[in-house]
Amino acid sequence: SPVMKPNTIVIPEQLIDYTYGREHTFYDGAERSGMVEQFQHVEHIDFSAPYARDLREKIIRFLYKADIDCVGHGVYGCTQGPRLETAAEIERLKRDGCDVVGMTAMPEAALAKEVGIDYAAVAVVVNWAAGVATQPLSMLDIMNTVRENMGKVKGILPELLPFL
Repeated sequence: SPVMKPNTIVIPEQLIDYTYGREHTFYDGAERSGMVEQFQHVEHIDFSAPYARDLREKIIRFLYKADIDCVGHGVYGCTQGPRLETAAEIERLKRDGCDVVGMTAMPEAALAKEVGIDYAAVAVVVNWAAGVATQPLSMLDIMNTVRENMGKVKGILPELLPFL
């Protein structure tokens, strides 16, 4: 999305999962993790709102009060990775309604929902996507943007946590 340019902090409200091969439930790994008693029977979770609305709103209010620009809406498209997407994949993600693309929203959101933990994402846009970028994607540029913005996010965490 044009408003989701690099360095933008996004608090998405929805996600679309394009991942595969990841354990998406505690039930699948209950025996291996020693959690059989807790997760004996598969229970279906309501995942219509993957991120906790109240938590998202608190984060957005905090960021605005702290004079930190953010986009308080959007659909996060979670891809498998670790490779970046092709230009055709980005076109498909846009057609599907994704505003931002990343590799780290799933299975975390589903697992948190499964055990009743309020969960929200603070996503940082680190590059223009393939086919949108006017220049070839540079991993050095991406990593510099990640480092700069993660420093920003880590810097606000101590102030944000008591606000929640």
